[in-house]
Amino acid sequence: MVLKSTTARDGALIAVTGAGGFIGTALTSQLRNVGRRYRGIVRSATFPQTPAGEYQMIGDLANASDTALSRALAGARAVVHLAGRAHVMHEPLREPLGAYRETNVVATQRVAKAAVRAGVKRFLFVSTIKVNGGATLRGCPFQESDPPHPHEAYGCTKWEAEQALWEIAQPAGMSCFILRPPLVYGPQVRGNFLALWRAVERGVPLPLGRIDNRRNLLYVGNLIHAIVALLDSPQDDGGTWLIADREAVSTPELVNRIAAAMRIPSPLAKMPVTLLRAGAAVTGRRAMASRLVDSLEIDASSLVRRIGPMPYSLDQGLMATAAWWRSR
Repeated sequence: MVLKSTTARDGALIAVTGAGGFIGTALTSQLRNVGRRYRGIVRSATFPQTPAGEYQMIGDLANASDTALSRALAGARAVVHLAGRAHVMHEPLREPLGAYRETNVVATQRVAKAAVRAGVKRFLFVSTIKVNGGATLRGCPFQESDPPHPHEAYGCTKWEAEQALWEIAQPAGMSCFILRPPLVYGPQVRGNFLALWRAVERGVPLPLGRIDNRRNLLYVGNLIHAIVALLDSPQDDGGTWLIADREAVSTPELVNRIAAAMRIPSPLAKMPVTLLRAGAAVTGRRAMASRLVDSLEIDASSLVRRIGPMPYSLDQGLMATAAWWRSR
């Protein structure tokens, strides 16, 4: 049954966990720019209070008291849960699964239970395409109907968090919306994409020119658009959706487009892919090589049918990232 929307166009409060992170900063900035009420839930940093938005420091969500969590979500009609332990290329922990599970699963359970106690109507969780798997055959994109097949601690614990969220939300009648994005980029980006960006800027030859793959990415502006659209949707029936930019590109295409956005020559060089993989194996960087060489295609048509097409192209996202980079 489709019920009347109970989200924020009527001025209702949106609570955002992880509001101090890359995606959280972009989301709260957008909400502030359009005059939407929000409460940013942050771990430790101090953020300015504004007429439209307030910030509440709560520390570690997995270990916060029930009282603190209930206070953080009091009065909210929707929660966007962004806080979590992100994937890292060079994992510092020998046994990282426990740390991922604490932050990605336990914290999600506790926030979801607090949301139920607070009477939250919609809960939106940003998961990851890693729940589906780490790579696709070219021309065979991931779809929502594919069985989950996570390989690493990050994807495994995000999948556990999704299941835990459904178990809490469904009996309570709280609408649950889950998005599985690939790598997200844009102004203020961090991590692997920033490392690639810096490598292109340095102009050192990148031996990626012979890679023939297709990979989807996601501009943060498209992610924010989807989050707000789902929060505002007149349909309360939740679900799980894959999300990505409109087009997939090869790794060499991406490098060329980054260089074009930065207005510098492309540093692409050519090396046989077999040598790339062999070198990565010798240096212990198989996972990094996989992210450069393998395909990761995503069929986001189900989400497009729900909310309409993504508003920004890959080139627009890269240009926005370049403008931020130049202005730092």
